[in-house]
Amino acid sequence: MDHDYTGVSPLGAADSKGASNAMILCCECGVAIQPNPANMCVTCLRNHVDITENIPKQAVLHFCRNCERYLQPPNEWIQASLESRELLAVCLKKLKGLKDVKLVDAGFIWTEQHSKRIKVKLTVHGEITGGTVLQQVFVVEFTVQNQMCNDCHRTEAKDFWRCLVQVRQRADNKKTFYYLEQLILKHKAHEHTLGIKPEHGGLDFYYANENHARRMVDFLQTMVPGKVTTSKRLISHDIHSNNYNYKYNWSVEIAPVSKDSAVCLSKKLRHQLGNLSPLCLVNRVSSSIHLIDPLTAQIAELTSQVYFRAPFEAICNPKQLVEYVVMDIDVIMEKDRKSYPGQGQVSFKHALCDIWVVRASELGINDNPIHTRSHLGHLLKVGDSVMGYNTGEANINDPEFDKLSPELIPDVILVRKHYDRQTRLSQRVWKIKHLAAEATDERSKHDYHEFLDDLEENEDLRGQINIYRDSNKTIPIDGQAAGGEVPQITLEEMLDDMTLECADDGMGDDEDGAAGEAEPQL
Repeated sequence: MDHDYTGVSPLGAADSKGASNAMILCCECGVAIQPNPANMCVTCLRNHVDITENIPKQAVLHFCRNCERYLQPPNEWIQASLESRELLAVCLKKLKGLKDVKLVDAGFIWTEQHSKRIKVKLTVHGEITGGTVLQQVFVVEFTVQNQMCNDCHRTEAKDFWRCLVQVRQRADNKKTFYYLEQLILKHKAHEHTLGIKPEHGGLDFYYANENHARRMVDFLQTMVPGKVTTSKRLISHDIHSNNYNYKYNWSVEIAPVSKDSAVCLSKKLRHQLGNLSPLCLVNRVSSSIHLIDPLTAQIAELTSQVYFRAPFEAICNPKQLVEYVVMDIDVIMEKDRKSYPGQGQVSFKHALCDIWVVRASELGINDNPIHTRSHLGHLLKVGDSVMGYNTGEANINDPEFDKLSPELIPDVILVRKHYDRQTRLSQRVWKIKHLAAEATDERSKHDYHEFLDDLEENEDLRGQINIYRDSNKTIPIDGQAAGGEVPQITLEEMLDDMTLECADDGMGDDEDGAAGEAEPQL
């Protein structure tokens, strides 16, 4: 191995100008040199001193071909691309003698990618006898050897998961679950999963590390109201070392309510929330359940702990919505709201109104419009279509609802303004991604499209997820299609979908709600 001695620092040389210009003879070969504590030239120092003798010039790097990670002693496997900072750090940690010298510079020397050789050029400073500092440049060659990591060993043995996180929402409306799926994708909470498997009512996440599974459970509890139950099963036990091998299971049950669901609150809970009306709508589901009283526009927030202390289910779901047509509307001014019994906070994003509607199927036949109050006065006008629950004719089986007196139950609870579905689909030039493929039926497709409608209508909601530009759709020339009142997502809010045809990132998309390619399943 050739060494390059690039300099000798004459520490302790004379300070005077005349003395610094004086020349001396090398004590070994007699060549005239500048004075230095060793009194030797660079060539003689090369023959007598090697500051890199304790640094190995060859070493071995262990590389797992399955997960493409390098072993960082003692037992950590890390991702590192060729000629990256991370790989250079792994290489330097393999050289034990570097602590005896001062490392000045380090860099890679190009080698052919498939040669299984990595060369690193190092520049070091070392102090020798007499205080002389010597700089030396040398090359260390690393041989890449294949070695399967522990995680891949478990995968090959079909025993690769130790922890299972089951996420379920047992409800007819899955919009909360679709929202949670997008939050997982945006925050990359699933990056340590070994596999994602769709099951009836939710998804299963498989992990090899207990810490990764616990981190996923904590993320789910932060994002949506849910109840967690844990269990473990003994797999093996070593009686000599007293080691136990368990498989852990976390079950996360999401609250069975979603946006636009109608709920009936108990008397005790109504008083806790500021004397709300018994029948309320779910305005939004985040880490808490946000309720709105459609008769007074009063809002309340229900935390996860309070909900699961006295849980309730939806009495009406969006699949039971009926289309109505607005015949007349009278917006109620804010000064008139003080007469209402509610004591909580009132939403100023909504406008309370007296409204008269007729069922769309009976338009022109029934001349007796239905009167009700609604929180949608800021959206509706005469002639608009609106979706609502026909509580007067609905078959509702709920013990709290049965306790209500008839005067507390409105004939119609209006939920949202209605837009033509075909118009919305023709204007939708964006898409979202999915975690795993699952069989979709007509009901799940309906819930999925309603979730997409919520994204178009609620700017705050879509600001929390990633929306991608659909390259298969063409944007109208004027920027808007027919029916300009239909809510749309602007191009500034969309991301470019960077996908490679030869790579499968495990996240498919489909405009009809069906997911694409799935991640590796079990």
